[in-house]
Amino acid sequence: MAQTLISPPAAEVLRARYASRLPATLADLTGPAHGQVELPLHVAWSGLRSYDLDRPRLRMSLYRTVLAEGQHDDLAALLNQELLLAQWPVLRTLISRHIRQVWEEAFPDLSRSASAAA
Repeated sequence: MAQTLISPPAAEVLRARYASRLPATLADLTGPAHGQVELPLHVAWSGLRSYDLDRPRLRMSLYRTVLAEGQHDDLAALLNQELLLAQWPVLRTLISRHIRQVWEEAFPDLSRSASAAA
């Protein structure tokens, strides 16, 4: 009798992928708070790669891209703890459910910042 392998649901695979990239703490997010940031090709392989953090829409777009595509080291180097906390109430509505859940489960401060802004 052949044994059937059951693949985990896609949601579990995505959540595991995002969870494996997380920093140990939000304090590890030491990226710039101002100025121009150029994303590496493995993070932004098409479209815009250079972002001005002093322009709110561009900053939000950079954070969405890095949260979705960045690896562990990218998150620490490109994201800034204070900016992430300040933007989270809006940013959480612009990212996938899987990313949002992984980050809010790992870092309750993000959920609190979203609740405080509501």
